[in-house]
Amino acid sequence: MSKVLMKGNEAIGEAAIKAGCRYFFGYPITPQSELPEYLSWRLPEVGGVFLQAESEVAAINMVYGAAATGVRVMTSSSSPGISLKQEGISYLAGAELPCLIINIMRGGPGLGGIQPSQSDYFQATKGGGHGDYRLIVLAPASVQEIADLVKKGFDLADHYRMPALLLGDGMLGQMMEPVDFGTETSGDKFDHAWATTGKQGREHTNIINSLYLKPEELEAHNRRLEKKYLEIMKQETMAEQYLTEDAEVVIAAYGMTARITKAAVDMARREGIKAGVFRPITLWPFPQRELNEATQKAQVVLTVEMSLGQMVEDVQLALKGRLPVEFYGRVGGMVPTAEEVLNEVKKIVKRYQEAM
Repeated sequence: MSKVLMKGNEAIGEAAIKAGCRYFFGYPITPQSELPEYLSWRLPEVGGVFLQAESEVAAINMVYGAAATGVRVMTSSSSPGISLKQEGISYLAGAELPCLIINIMRGGPGLGGIQPSQSDYFQATKGGGHGDYRLIVLAPASVQEIADLVKKGFDLADHYRMPALLLGDGMLGQMMEPVDFGTETSGDKFDHAWATTGKQGREHTNIINSLYLKPEELEAHNRRLEKKYLEIMKQETMAEQYLTEDAEVVIAAYGMTARITKAAVDMARREGIKAGVFRPITLWPFPQRELNEATQKAQVVLTVEMSLGQMVEDVQLALKGRLPVEFYGRVGGMVPTAEEVLNEVKKIVKRYQEAM
């Protein structure tokens, strides 16, 4: 196994190439600019195409055009740039076009700041654009997992014919860790008979569109998409559990925040507090079944995020009132420390003990 020390943003680019991606359209924005910079020289080396578009709006529509031909294509941005892409993302979902979208989150709202944040959870998981649609949303917590989930994202996008989104934060994008990229893959194993590549022996050419002027046809299209989304919810949930077997306090966190909470749990265990971590890897579909399994012995769930509280709503929905759900968050680019999380756990434990 050969590992390379690499920055998270650059690892996304190399993993995409290893996954068979040969087309990238994007626009620079901190804190993800190293990714397009890396691909600007790396893609031509493998016969690919890198194009810095004139705007985020142009970039996502270029992705639409390339995806329609059945090739593996990617774009990337950070929070406000992803906002500009939302109309195009909805078009991609409506036209059932596979692609991978990268969001390395920064603080907001508005231009906000360039420090790490997790305040785009709603945008990613609830459909930031118009219409009834979903994205497969993957949340890595290490540079190695970035590489693994980039490949997974391309495969899921191809399999289900829909966009997938990898959701990281500025800290994950900027940090350096050893990573093994494994063997090269491609999208050749997936059926691309739908692509706009000429007749290919057929009597007709393919037409890709998301416009349905007859209401009954549009409803049928939405119902077909719904059926696909329900299948994904059954088949594609992923999560990690850390010391949850006997945990009385389960901390729910994703991405880099989950790594911080693991350190807090280790500290809590040394003080005799039975704590554990539940980390969703798929933010959509949210791993509801896995969360309920992880909290069988829990008395309370604490959701920790770099936001004012967004994933906490999915935690509450998944538990359906079975357990109380507390929240602790830092915003504006502030990153919670393990000590802060531990103090929050201690407060919760003390409060529940006094109430008994």
